[in-house]
Amino acid sequence: MRNIVVIGTQWGDEGKGKIVDLLTPHFDIVARYQGGHNAGHTVVIGDKKFILRLLPSGILHQQTTCIIGNGVVVDPQALKAEIAELKAVGINVENRLWISSRAHLIMPYHRAIDIATEDALGSEKVGTTRRGIGPTYEDKISRRGLRIADLLEKESFRQKVLVNLDSVNQRLKANGQTLADDKEVYENYFQAAESLTKFIRDTTYFLNKAVKEGKSLLLEGAQGTMLDVDHGTYPYVTSSSATAGGAAIGTGLGPNKITGSLGIAKAYATRVGSGPFPTELNDEVGKHIRELGNEFGSVTGRARRTGWFDALIVRYSVMVNGLNTIALTKLDVLDELAEIKVCVGYKLNGKEINEVPSTASALEKVEPIYKTVPGWQQTTAHIKDYEQLPEKARDYIKLLEDLIECPIGMISTGPERDETIFLPNDLMKDWLM
Repeated sequence: MRNIVVIGTQWGDEGKGKIVDLLTPHFDIVARYQGGHNAGHTVVIGDKKFILRLLPSGILHQQTTCIIGNGVVVDPQALKAEIAELKAVGINVENRLWISSRAHLIMPYHRAIDIATEDALGSEKVGTTRRGIGPTYEDKISRRGLRIADLLEKESFRQKVLVNLDSVNQRLKANGQTLADDKEVYENYFQAAESLTKFIRDTTYFLNKAVKEGKSLLLEGAQGTMLDVDHGTYPYVTSSSATAGGAAIGTGLGPNKITGSLGIAKAYATRVGSGPFPTELNDEVGKHIRELGNEFGSVTGRARRTGWFDALIVRYSVMVNGLNTIALTKLDVLDELAEIKVCVGYKLNGKEINEVPSTASALEKVEPIYKTVPGWQQTTAHIKDYEQLPEKARDYIKLLEDLIECPIGMISTGPERDETIFLPNDLMKDWLM
């Protein structure tokens, strides 16, 4: 049994799309288990760049079955557009894409609530993508959400929408905000939703049957550990379980059916939106990393905040997710730097600590303790053999391994599939059999 979960170890945008795409040929099924179209997984193949928001990153491989699990929230219009984008370049998803009947639907009124809530928070805003993801999960937990399965009962579905819409409008009106009842918007929504009914399936049974038949699964998370609703920098988090535990909840697989976990970490750190970021660089070095690493949101286009690698954050992720190994990405972005810093501890209220505080307010106050190492100032871009890396780059990788207490099994040296180094790691060999 070989069922692996892929998780971001920082604040998302670590390069999960490339890694999942790279691993896909070695697995039968790729399943996305949480998040919505606030995620943007980028895959580069030759001169083509794909940005996948709801579809699993394995969808670019025609032989692979892909699942949108029950833990994902789905905007039918966004998904329909994404499917059309792939079809336009010759990638057909029919008969190999299935959407869980238990996944929840993002409604137009969820977007209205998201925008109104963020605007009302002013300087205290979370920094959401304003796409309705949070309010959809809110409705799910409040037991008033609408699910993919509801689309199969057309008239009943429309009636449920009207009931929810009335409640939403009362809430928005009480706050002096715009009502969410544009008829044309909802007609367009219903048309998009109806086009997806052919993809609906009880994926919980489908996945468990596949495991029983000996098929291998790659479980793809969105965002990253520090955006997990329980384990991240709350309240500056996403609204779902982005950690490895979420893979069981978001697919319907029992925990004993997940056999390994791969963490993705950048060789530095980035964050989008508000919230604490201990190693943030608001200087020329930060700007250099942003520009060289093209650190702009693949979905929103927002400039990402940049900072040094934070070993405490990634070590925390190793612990929370039970990571077996790490894929280190964007090493080449650091090539030109004369010196590189790594956060090895924090100082809080004058006292040194080596754990990540559980509150955002405490994490805002920490002072990072850095270890400074010399840069290699040689290109690592496109290198495919570990021994060809500059010695100082190898020293940096070894330092990170020691600090995060987890072996590094892959190193990405560019956006293309083949710009990857596989280290002599028995676990990785087993996964790529």
